[in-house]
Amino acid sequence: MKLLFICSRNKLRSPTAEAVFREYSGLDVDSAGLDRDAEIPLNSEAIMWADIIFVMEKTHRSKLSKNFQPWLKQKRVICLDIPDQYEYMQPELVELLKKKVLPLIGTF
Repeated sequence: MKLLFICSRNKLRSPTAEAVFREYSGLDVDSAGLDRDAEIPLNSEAIMWADIIFVMEKTHRSKLSKNFQPWLKQKRVICLDIPDQYEYMQPELVELLKKKVLPLIGTF
């Protein structure tokens, strides 16, 4: 299963999610950002690669739809509703990600 995590700048939330879920056997994981100054800017190839796309906020879902609509057909996009208030690998963020994502992808 290929998971793509998206936030604004790909500095805190989505790279944390990538690091956390990369440890799970059977998952391929990547992350990207929607802003132009993102560490790894989102591109259409990443969207086409992913089985499930996770965005951190509703605004990310809107921006994703606006900028990448042609590549989103048949794609499952899930909003995790995780605000931009955590540091990279902050324990509370790690636990929140596991709590929200694991039930959606099956038991690991």
